[in-house]
Amino acid sequence: MYQRNFAKLILIALAFSTFACQSGGNIFQSAPASVAPATLRDVPAVKLNFRFETDVPAPPANAVQTTQTEERNAAVQNDFDQNRPQELVDKTIASPDKKRVLAVYHKAEDLPAEFRLDVYSADGKLIQKITHDGMAVHFAETIVWSPDSTALAFVAMARVAGAPSSQPGVSPTPENTNDSANMNGDANANSENANVENANAAPTPTPTPVAGAPNNILTFRTEQIYVCSSEGSDLKAVTQNEGLIYFYFVWSPDSSALAALAATYQEWNFYKTQSDLKGEIFVPAGRLRLIERTGRERRLDDNSTNVRPAWSPDSAKVADAFGTQVRIYDAVGDAPTQAAIQLRNQLLISSKAYDENEQLKEQSAATNANANANSNIALPTANANQTANTNAAVSQPIGSLPDESTLVSFNPIINLEWTEDKMLYAQTGYLKQMKNEGDSARSFLRWHRLIFSPQATALR
Repeated sequence: MYQRNFAKLILIALAFSTFACQSGGNIFQSAPASVAPATLRDVPAVKLNFRFETDVPAPPANAVQTTQTEERNAAVQNDFDQNRPQELVDKTIASPDKKRVLAVYHKAEDLPAEFRLDVYSADGKLIQKITHDGMAVHFAETIVWSPDSTALAFVAMARVAGAPSSQPGVSPTPENTNDSANMNGDANANSENANVENANAAPTPTPTPVAGAPNNILTFRTEQIYVCSSEGSDLKAVTQNEGLIYFYFVWSPDSSALAALAATYQEWNFYKTQSDLKGEIFVPAGRLRLIERTGRERRLDDNSTNVRPAWSPDSAKVADAFGTQVRIYDAVGDAPTQAAIQLRNQLLISSKAYDENEQLKEQSAATNANANANSNIALPTANANQTANTNAAVSQPIGSLPDESTLVSFNPIINLEWTEDKMLYAQTGYLKQMKNEGDSARSFLRWHRLIFSPQATALR
């Protein structure tokens, strides 16, 4: 009996073994383990988890990288004074590695807000003229070197002698408009005086011959983005969409692509007209686009925004803001995704708490001031009034969202700073930018942040 049972067990074991081999695996194999990706670069935007923190300290200064400097290069200025008296330097922009200096200048006959570009060595020797006479550089405030110092990006269009540009005198960085205009005006006046004195004092020396700017570069009737090497060569238009105006653009940290905003010519002029009628400084809004150095372009969103895009430090994602919403886009991969993070409710709740806290501070300060001015004021009465005012301000039913019309600190997102792969800062605030500086206002500037984490994925 024992032998028969043992034989049956052997046969059953062999049968299971044969089935397992034919099926290619262990029939007792456990479910796949759930683990998180090694880096957020591997996580699609649509698969990001996040935690939102309100009213946090501003991002650390060293986290917001300033890759280029605009301190006037004395050697470049001296070359213009000595060898180029008919051309006036508006500013110089040093590359991040400080080996090259871009000269932004104009001639007396050029229209306002139109510029020319040449690249110099750090010791003031002209290397290459970049723009030819038929090309006008616009939005000088947005010219930017790539983080690795190998390339330069700027906006330009066809120069039409005597004809106004699509937006004469308009800078897409309104917060710097007045300062930039004053700086340029003072710099031009000083430079012009210096040039006249130098011209009268001594003959102009013969400059070292330098190759002229290439004149076979395509130009368009609206502002397009151009890229050239750090030596000023290989100049090309990476956007070629006649009728679109490109303005804000930001290099990815790995210098492989640009995130830019673009608006149609009609949209630009319509909103500029509206701003002029209201006496406001024009703040353009556009649709976000991803532009590679090869010229390949992808529109990331159909909605307009005036907030500058922000890159993740790993160059894998781009973020932008639309009111109280932050959107994240994949910049790499064959099947890019995007995610919308709605922050309105969280901002409403935090703004209510912020307003109440500010009100208590004001009331406490007023109470102390009155107490110091008149020692006969009864503190219990003051405290009772303070409590009554606080209760009156908190009139929302329990469990409901605050009414945004009653909150002074509830404002849209106006700035983004992506300091770490997992941490994106968002600043809210009230901005009123008027042509009459006395009517402008900046208030309730508050920082918040999103902390990202990857969702767990199953490994098979």
